[in-house]
This record gives sequence, C-alpha cells and structure tokens, in this order.
Amino acid sequence: MKAQAAGPGRSRILPERAASADAVLEAPSENVAPEADVTPMMAQYAAIKAAYPDCLLFYRMGDFFELFFEDAVLAARALGIQLTKRGKHQGEDIPMCGVPVLRAEDYLQKLIAAGFRIAVCEQLEDTAEAKRRGGKAVVRRDVVRLVTPGTITEEALLDAAVNNYLAALCKTPGATGGYALAAADISTGECLVLDCKPADLPGELARLAPKEVLLGAALDSDRALRAMIEGQGAALTPLPDAYFASAAGEAALKKELGVAALDAFGAFSPAELAAFAALLKYIEITQIGRKPVLRPPRRAGGAGSMVIDAATRANLELIRSLGGRPQGSLCAAIDRTVTGPGARELASRLASPLTDVAAINARLDAVAFLLDRQMLRHKLRDLLKGAPDMARALSRLALGRGGPRDLGALRDGLAVARGAAGLLVEADGAPGEITAITMRLKTEDGGLEARLNAALDAALPHLKRDGGFIRAGFRPDLDENRRLRDDSRGLIAAMQARYAAETGIKTLKVRHNNVLGYFVEVSAGAAAPLQRPPLAESYRHRQTLANAVRFTTPELAEAEARITGAADRALAIELACFDELAALAMAQNDALGSMAAALAELDVGCALAALAEEQNYARPKVDDSLAFRIDAGRHPVVEQALRKGRGEPFIANDCDLTARRLWLVTGPNMAGKSTFLRQNALIAIMAQMGCFVPARSAQIGVADRVFSRVGASDDLARGRSTFMVEMIETAAILNQATTRSLIILDEIGRGTATFDGLSIAWAAVEHLHDVNKSRALFATHYHELTELAARLDGATNVTVAVKEWKDSIVFLHDVVEGAADRSYGIQVAKLAGLPPALIARARQVLARLEKQHGKPRATLEELPLFAQLAEAEPEPDVDLDCSQILAALAEIAPDDLSPREALEALYRLKELATARPKRS
Repeated sequence: MKAQAAGPGRSRILPERAASADAVLEAPSENVAPEADVTPMMAQYAAIKAAYPDCLLFYRMGDFFELFFEDAVLAARALGIQLTKRGKHQGEDIPMCGVPVLRAEDYLQKLIAAGFRIAVCEQLEDTAEAKRRGGKAVVRRDVVRLVTPGTITEEALLDAAVNNYLAALCKTPGATGGYALAAADISTGECLVLDCKPADLPGELARLAPKEVLLGAALDSDRALRAMIEGQGAALTPLPDAYFASAAGEAALKKELGVAALDAFGAFSPAELAAFAALLKYIEITQIGRKPVLRPPRRAGGAGSMVIDAATRANLELIRSLGGRPQGSLCAAIDRTVTGPGARELASRLASPLTDVAAINARLDAVAFLLDRQMLRHKLRDLLKGAPDMARALSRLALGRGGPRDLGALRDGLAVARGAAGLLVEADGAPGEITAITMRLKTEDGGLEARLNAALDAALPHLKRDGGFIRAGFRPDLDENRRLRDDSRGLIAAMQARYAAETGIKTLKVRHNNVLGYFVEVSAGAAAPLQRPPLAESYRHRQTLANAVRFTTPELAEAEARITGAADRALAIELACFDELAALAMAQNDALGSMAAALAELDVGCALAALAEEQNYARPKVDDSLAFRIDAGRHPVVEQALRKGRGEPFIANDCDLTARRLWLVTGPNMAGKSTFLRQNALIAIMAQMGCFVPARSAQIGVADRVFSRVGASDDLARGRSTFMVEMIETAAILNQATTRSLIILDEIGRGTATFDGLSIAWAAVEHLHDVNKSRALFATHYHELTELAARLDGATNVTVAVKEWKDSIVFLHDVVEGAADRSYGIQVAKLAGLPPALIARARQVLARLEKQHGKPRATLEELPLFAQLAEAEPEPDVDLDCSQILAALAEIAPDDLSPREALEALYRLKELATARPKRS
C-alpha cells in the first residue's frame, strides 16, 4: 500500500471520514487487497489512514507512535531516525518507523516545521478490554486530533512571544471587491476579523503573520495569491467552496458566542461571515470533538490602525530582521517584557499602530504613570516575572490537553493578578488605562484560586497520568490509597509479625508471587496447627510443596486487594480531582481570559516605561495635525548596537517636515542616509503604538500610512528583477499615499540606465509634492534633483555631512541644510578595500567623463530634462609632449617594485600620456 503524506506547503485535509475506528474491520481500505498477509491490525491502520490521506498518521501502539509505508519513509527522512520493517504486504516488506509517546512533542515540532500535517491516532481501550471481545480482537483506535501549523496548542511547539494564527480568506463579491479575513489563535482564544482592499492584503497578512491560511477552491486557483501567501511563510490549506457560506458562518459564530444575535459584537459583512464559517469548520475538523475557547472577535486594521504594507514592514524590520530572525528587529530592541503574553501584546501593538489620537495618548499616559513611579514599577515587574501564560493554559484545558501545570498556571496567575491589583489600588493618580487594567485584575474568580491552592501540590508533574499533583489532606480516600501504595511493605511485615505471634510459628512468612498473590508460608513440619481448629477457620490451605505449605486468610486477601489496586485507585481519584478543577476553571473562562489580557497589558506598560528610562526616550506629542517635528532623533536599533558593540554614541539628527514636507536628502554612501530615513519612520510608528521615542522631543501628526522603499532585491520566483521590484513598490506608494501618509524613499531609479533613472526620480519627486502632498524623505544620488527645491515650495535640500581628509573622507553622520555636490563614490570604494590600481583607473575615468560631459545644460523650464543635452565638445588635436613621461620613467627602479607597485606606476604613466595636449 502506498500511503500519501503531506509535504511542505499546501495540503487538503478533508472532513469526510472514510471509516470510524469502531468499524475498521468491517470496512478495510480500498488500497489494501484482501490477501492472507493483511493482518487485522494493518487492515485497521489502512482504514484509518484512508480517512486522512494527506496527513502523516501517528498510529499508537503501546508506548510508541508508529508510522508505516510512505509515511514512515517521509518521517524517517525528516526526523533523521531509523527506518525499519514490519512484516510483508503484497509480498513486499512494510517500511516502518516510530517515536516514543513521551517524546512525541519533540518530533511533532520538527515535522510541523518541515511542513507536514499529522493525524494523531490513539488507543481508545487497553489490551485487556480488547481481549474480552475475543482473542483476535484489535485494540480500538481512532484519530483524536489533527496537528497542523495553525492549530498547535502544545507549549513545547509554540513560541511564547508569538501568536499562532489560523486564518481563513474570502473574496468580497464584486469586480473591485477586496478580501475578508477571519483569524483565530486557538492556543490563546484570540479571534480577529478584518476586511481590506486587494492592494492592502499583503500588508494585513504580514501584520497577522498567520501560520496557516484556509482558501476556497476559487482563491486556491490564483497562483499569484498563493505565491504571495507562501512567500510570507504561511502554509496553505484549500477547502471546498461550500465551507465558505455566510449563513453557516453566522450560525456557527452565534453558537460559539452563545448568543441569538451578533449585533453586540459589531456588524459583519457576508464575506466576513463566510470566512468565519470556514475557520470554525476547520477548527471543528482538526480538533475532532474538542471545542477550543474563542474570545469574541475584535476588528483588526481599518480606520483605527495605521496601514503598513508588507514591503515596508520588511524594509523597516519591525518584527524580524531582513535575515528572518527576531534579533536585529525593532521589536527585539524595544522589548523589555518579562512574560510571554506581554511579549505577544507588544508585538501586536507594534504590528498595528493606532491612528486614534485619544487611544494613543491613553497608552502614553499609562507609560508616563509607570515611568514616574519607579518603585511601583519595580514591584510590579518583580511580581509579573512569576506570571505564567494563563491564556494558553486555559486553551489546553478546554481542549482536554491540559496537565497539572496548566492548573498551576491558573493558580499562580490568579495570585499575581491579586498582588498586582493591590499595588495599583494603592497608587494615586492612575490614568484611565491603568484603572481599567486594575478593575479587570480584581475580577471575582468564583473561589477558583482558593480551591486550586487547597488542591494542588507545590511541585507539579507535566502529565496528569503521572499523578502526585494533589496535595496531601485534600481527599482522605486519596491519602489512604497512597498510604497503602507506599507503605505496603510495612503493612505486610506487621501482619507477618502478628501471625507469627498468634500461631506460635516463628518461621511463618508472608510472601507474594504473580500466581497466588500474597500468601502465608510455613515449613511442612509446622503446618499441622494451621490445619486444625480454631486456626483452620482463618488459615485456608492454598498449596502444598515438598518443603512448605501455603495458606491465605480473609484479612490477607482483603489487604492484597487493597494494596494491588491502591495505585490505580489513587491515580483515578487524582484524575477525578483534575477534571473537577478543570471544570471549575472553565466556568470562570471569561473572567480568567480578561485577567490574563490585563496582565499582558500591564507587562507592556511597565516594559515601555522601563525602556524609556533605560534609553532616555521622550514622550511624543501626538495630535491630529500634519506636523512632523523630531528634535535630536535617533535610530533605536542602531543606537543600541553601537553602544553594545563599540561603545560609540549615536549622532542624533533633527527632522521637520511640518513647513517643508518634502526633504531631498543627498550625501555619499555609508554616510547614514538610510539610517536617517528609517529612524524617522520608526519614531512615527513607535509614537502611534503608544511608546516613548528616541528623541529629545517629538511632535507627530497622526499618519494613516507609513511607506518605505529602502533597499531592494530581485524576486526570482516571480520573474522580477531588482529594478522591477523597486518600480512595483514605488508604484504602490504613489498610488496609495495621502496627505496624512509618511513616506521614505531611497535611491529611486538607480536600477536602470542613468538618464532613465534620473527621469523617473524627477517625476516621482514632483508627483509626491504636487499630487500625494505627503510628508516624505527622498534620498538620492542624482544631484540634479536638488534643483527642484528651488522650484517646489514644499521641498528643501538636506545633506549628510562628510569631511575630506588626505584623499579620503570622514563620515560625520550629521544631517545639515544644503545639497551634496558629489557622491564620493570612489572614496567609499577605497574604504571598502578595492585594489589601488582599480581606484586609480576609476579616478581617471571620472575625470574624463566630467571633462567630456559636464552637467546637462537643460534648464528646469526646458523639460524633458535631457532633451537639450549639448553635444560633447571634441578634444583639440595636438601632439604629445613626452618630457614628463621620460622624467617619470627615470624615477622608476623596476627591480625594486612589487607587482602591485609596478601596475600602479604603469597607470601613472598612462595618465600622463592621456593628459598631455597635442599640437596639429
């Protein structure tokens, strides 16, 4: 049998199940021929596998999950484990590999990272139950869940600082329709909905960064859409179009929220409800009978959030660096949170800066309050360090995958919430944001904390089946069974001593074996008293051996029953206690979820205050104006890197786009133009997420969008050159930017011929100024563009200062008024270590080009710019004067020159030869 398994990327997980575990023997898989070598177990495996053809089937056999056929081949290759064989099928060996159940999460993590989906097939009964149904009966098994990239809940498989979103995408009807997207993180219960224009979809997906995206058949056929989603690192799962039904989505959402109408949660479009239909149906399919806890959906994006496209997010390295790692990103630079939920909340705020001035200032008020109260902040942060991830613990408990540590997380989280609320209540002058957090932390828990404290031991095992997590004294019957389990040896020894005294047989022993259980054993010569009344009434004969006689007593039989079942009964009592406590927690789910979110928000507030104090950040003034005024701004990531690396200070720079909204930035490469551009965009984003900023002062008129086109690379997968990528990104900016937008552009037009590029850059500057009227920083090496500052009333020239010294340059990283007269490219090339001979030749070529062409003679009024270029003047035809060349030759000692020195000398001679005038 050849079993198909999912590979990286797309997959089809079908909801229609070919067979149930109870009927697998009656309905063997069509892939398995009815041969004599097909065992009942393999027939069961084949039937279950047929229901999940695109998943690796983790088939439980005792203490291992086994994989067979092609699943085994794929898994062994992906995991680097041994591929073995088990029996034969159709005359061929059956490939097989397995992983221990206790270490299954480690292997699941590797397989999910490799792009596989896994169907987990558990044993639903033990072997004893199977044997009671017949000697050849197979243990009942069935798939209990599907593990896909977007439905992971295990702590070991999740990044504590990152949300794990599953998203469903639906097209809005109409020729110009956009997209509706519903998303849920079932590990925390967060639920989002948004709608966006087609041009904004890549940015919104980059904002959410879903791990898995569900598509209907129509969208799945859109190759460009699939490539875009997969390019952002999400797995694609096509579903039938029938799943995307708005009526089904409305009914499912009402059922999920337990309401008769959705009006209280906002208005949902038909496309949004259709996306919810597919999302909730897929969760139902993958969780197989288990219902995760989902919070009421909140609307993401829209008018309340700054729009940032995917290219800008990548260019500015908001969440991840260009290398794809958190290190080097803005998020890593500003993250001072002490909890996983706090880190997720910070990343969410950074990914979705606000545009509502009141909401932004409410966040800034909270940060200012915690910054001014250093002692309170330190106490809160010390307390928060002990706050576990309550949201994810609740989710695992709801799905039946929780353990004692998840109950412990709720216990400890409730204690932290109570302590934090007490500290905040005592603080005077708390702003509205802090007061709201305090009220949520004080929410009544229905006695859950007290119950958990009474029930749970201090040290908790990872798995509930390990037992030992219920505190002594909580259940008397549990204590008794534990005593019997742990003290059976002492109990038997005491009975043996009493029996010896009672019978007068000093050699009497109480022994045990697997056949008789516990029994009394005496020598054959001492057995007679036990076979006569009155002792014979209590000591009943069991077995006679050559040298010994064995007896049992009613008391011993009763003790045996209690001892041998004590461990099972103790575990059963603990599991019953676990279920009771989990049910009590689920009854308080809404309160606990709100409390967990409040702790995360408090962590972020304290972290941003600590950051402001540590890095000397200032509170920005955020308003509804079009002002953009930064005094002594700094790049938050570069500044920290300089301080940690070389201990160098960062050179701060001002930026004021209020009166002159378009700055033309010139200066050599490596002088810091790109850093200057990026830092101002980052300061705007930080301000609107509610964070203090790296500046002496800042006034930010709310930006509806931030655009960045800094640096470019080709997109070979879609057949796009570097220049094409540059033009596509520039087109997106010019077509979407408004007067409220903030734009940073770097080196537009550099990827093509000089005159073509200059023409494009020229026109782009004019369009930004006259049409978009956005606040913009435009960096360029085309010095001709600086003439536009005299023509455009909203434009001005600034340059990054450098100092020439000994045929080299020193970068001052200081942005000043004015325009650079040249790019110093050859000096930068020299600093980079290009060969001296190459540098000399470059100088020679540059001098000749400047002499031959000079500057374009066209004036600003005579556009197109290059139509009036003068013909190059011919050089005068003159004779060669060799006197200087001969003098230079006389100074050369060929035997003393290295190869490089000889080459440099040759270039000097050539320069003399080409520079001498000729006479006719």
